[in-house]
Amino acid sequence: MDSGNRMGDLEITDPQTMRALAHPVRLAILERLGRDGPATATELAPDVGATPSVTSWHLRHLATFGLVRDSAPGPDRRSRRWEAVARGFRFEESRDPADDEGRSAARELSRQMFLRYADVPVRWSAEVEPGLDPAWRRAAGLAHTRIRVSAEELAAIQDGIERVLAPYVTRDPADRPDGSRDVVLMRYALPEGEGEEPDEGPAERTP
Repeated sequence: MDSGNRMGDLEITDPQTMRALAHPVRLAILERLGRDGPATATELAPDVGATPSVTSWHLRHLATFGLVRDSAPGPDRRSRRWEAVARGFRFEESRDPADDEGRSAARELSRQMFLRYADVPVRWSAEVEPGLDPAWRRAAGLAHTRIRVSAEELAAIQDGIERVLAPYVTRDPADRPDGSRDVVLMRYALPEGEGEEPDEGPAERTP
């Protein structure tokens, strides 16, 4: 993986770590810790769909692969608190043609992530969007754009997007303007099959 990690993500290259993370409860744990900060297994359990004891087991498993770690104790020092080791994580399929294990592990983690987030836009549209004020509704929405590019050009586009996003991801909380709120930016880059004809139709954007 190249060194253009402007967001400070944890870079995962080990197939075993990818397989360890490719689990709905573990992905939910990392998402919750990244969003809300340190928590105990009991605090995490309702959000990740597991009992406190099962959540604790998954936390220890994630810790084995360096994905979470102990956090500073809370008011109840008897409860172990956990935190994510980084704001986010990234991985990619192995570039070694002989690395079947690495490619298989990356594909499985990708599959689990697609499954986890597939219904996020639908739930947002039904549960969140109706309550937003007009300014936020106008800024939100879906963009569906089809482009004809090489693999190298697509990588350059992804890099350019990260250049724009990185200052907002890494800035100090004290520098956030009044009225700011969390926004989830979901980026899908989905190359089509070689036999598919290019569609020259217009790009679509739904506010």
